[in-house]
Amino acid sequence: MDKVLLIEDDMMIGEMLAMYLSEEGFEVKRAENGTEGLTEIEAYQPDLILLDLVLPDVDGFELCAQIRSMTRVPMMIVSMRSEVSERVKAFALGADDYISKPFSMRELTARAAALIRRSRMAGGVGIPIAGAETAATLESGEPLAIKLDPLRRLMSVGNQTVETTYSEFEIMRLFVEHAGKVFSREELIQAVRGFDSYVTDRAIDVHIVNLRRKIERDPKEPRHIKTVWGVGYKFER
Repeated sequence: MDKVLLIEDDMMIGEMLAMYLSEEGFEVKRAENGTEGLTEIEAYQPDLILLDLVLPDVDGFELCAQIRSMTRVPMMIVSMRSEVSERVKAFALGADDYISKPFSMRELTARAAALIRRSRMAGGVGIPIAGAETAATLESGEPLAIKLDPLRRLMSVGNQTVETTYSEFEIMRLFVEHAGKVFSREELIQAVRGFDSYVTDRAIDVHIVNLRRKIERDPKEPRHIKTVWGVGYKFER
């Protein structure tokens, strides 16, 4: 049974979400504040984290960043805040999905299932993986090697391990496996989310900016993750 950690201080909303998700086959643990949520991440070992941004003891965005520094478990923001700027900030801090209240319970369940499914598939559960490591050598002055380990979901640049979110890792894996191919934003969205989940074009742009910061020598003048104007992005070795 898939385990969901719900970090939500509103008792009524929390109980409603827990009840519905339980009826849909999830095991749910609720934390009433950010401090409790951080403790439960290690103790409960969830497959998915649902995080409300408005909590009594900590700023939700700060908690989002802290959680992402601890774990690569998929994280969905569940919030009253619906502004595009709030979504973009959440994605930049490591969130993998964002749904605004009020929302359809069926949509929430579909997104939750999609995130867990794709996370497990990418980690080697449910599908065969050709090799434990996918590698690309980037030649820019001195050789720069990017290596992706799908089983452990680790990326290294040169000899340094680089932290990535679930979405960043999936985008980078797609780039490395199909170097030179131009991907539209829609194709990248589907690769990251699946057909039954949702994310904006702007969120993809944020992930690209973050990846450039992690692999490019000069992110403002990228040599490897290139913008193809009017189409999308491509990866050049």
